[in-house]
Amino acid sequence: MNDSKTCSRVNALLTRRDVLQSTACGFGWMAFSALAGAQIAQAADDDSPLAPKKTPLKPTAKRVIFLCMSGAPSHVDLLDYKPQLNRDSGKPGPRPGSQWLGSKWKFAQHGQSGLWMSELLPQLAKHADKLCVVSSMQTDVPAHPQAFIKLHTGTAQFVRPSLGAWTLYGLGTENQNLPGFVSLTPPSGFGGATNYGSSFLPAVYQGTRIGHSDRPIRFASVPNLAAKQPVADQRKELDFIQTLNRDKLNRDSFNPEVDGVIQSYELAFRMQREMPEVLDLASETAATQKAYGIGVEPCDDMGRKCLLARRMIEAGVRFVEITHGNWDHHFSLNTKLKQSCDEVDQPIAALLADLAQRDLLKDTLIVWTGEFGRTPYAEGQEGRDHNTKAFSMWMAGGGVKPGITYGRSDDYGYEAVENPVQIADLHATMLAILGLDHESLTYRHAGRDFRLTDVKGNVINDIMT
Repeated sequence: MNDSKTCSRVNALLTRRDVLQSTACGFGWMAFSALAGAQIAQAADDDSPLAPKKTPLKPTAKRVIFLCMSGAPSHVDLLDYKPQLNRDSGKPGPRPGSQWLGSKWKFAQHGQSGLWMSELLPQLAKHADKLCVVSSMQTDVPAHPQAFIKLHTGTAQFVRPSLGAWTLYGLGTENQNLPGFVSLTPPSGFGGATNYGSSFLPAVYQGTRIGHSDRPIRFASVPNLAAKQPVADQRKELDFIQTLNRDKLNRDSFNPEVDGVIQSYELAFRMQREMPEVLDLASETAATQKAYGIGVEPCDDMGRKCLLARRMIEAGVRFVEITHGNWDHHFSLNTKLKQSCDEVDQPIAALLADLAQRDLLKDTLIVWTGEFGRTPYAEGQEGRDHNTKAFSMWMAGGGVKPGITYGRSDDYGYEAVENPVQIADLHATMLAILGLDHESLTYRHAGRDFRLTDVKGNVINDIMT
């Protein structure tokens, strides 16, 4: 091959700067690049996308614990007392061949507020005066996966950022050494990672998953493969890797995947300072663990998750989601619904009491809901089908009026007839409580501004303090 032709081809592919940077003569450039990278990293820390942000509205809550009951709890057996349904049990229902199915469990009024609650939730009932029950929830998708995704992202049709990701994007976080958004044992189905993902938002806002829905949380861990390596050595190694990553980012002008890698590496490095301590429940007193039901079946697993949630928000995590299931009681309602309630009743009651005792409930928003409700008419002998026309959820803590019921379903709990609340309304209200305007919390993507509530959503001012 002709040497002059070879040289000309090399020159066409490589600039002199490229040659210097990729040979021994480029070591001086590498040293300079490392120093510059460290300066950029410091600047990034000072102006982190996770830094706390000012809100356009006055917030009444700083953080969220989202209790997601996967599979759709039966509202007419738990929170929506329907004596007419009980009187007409066995009579023809609203669909051909259907029969009304009254609740087999007793309801009673609790607290000074007189909220009606089922005997299936005796511990939660002690906190009735803390709860704001919404009895007129509605959604428009009757299938679990789509309804679950809509509950978390505002839409069942497209991949969109999750509620937690939007919250973190709007507020930042209070502790740069921990994830701002954590999802405890989310389901692998029902949309999987979409429910805690960031979609087109920067990857730094996506949720950090801990555990799996099909395994108890006590088996979950956050592995630290570099734990045996001195921190100073880890930092040197990471600085070198980040220099290469930032060089790639600079050459590409904008690359969200590379930016996401940079941010995740830095967060992972910082997490090893605090995350092991936050996850260590052994530091809690025996009395506290007993209160949450830890070590006692059937509430050990939910107790651990609720206590972890309290420890996380106390440490500065902005949004914690706990998923519990399965509430999909098409059959064997008489036995399975009680089992599900027994698993969550004591832990959730303990969480409310613990937060109140620590003066955290006043600025922590607690949300309890499923993706839809269940029919007041029977499916088979002892089951209930999906109901999107009416279901119940509750909120507690900072920003909501305690001891009230908002909205109303009909005499059978079949359809919301007073102040119906859509998923977009719930999202808009949650954001408003956190000081965020759902109409102005937008992100530019694909040529237009997107928001969690799209073009819908009304803040429910009547339930806000």
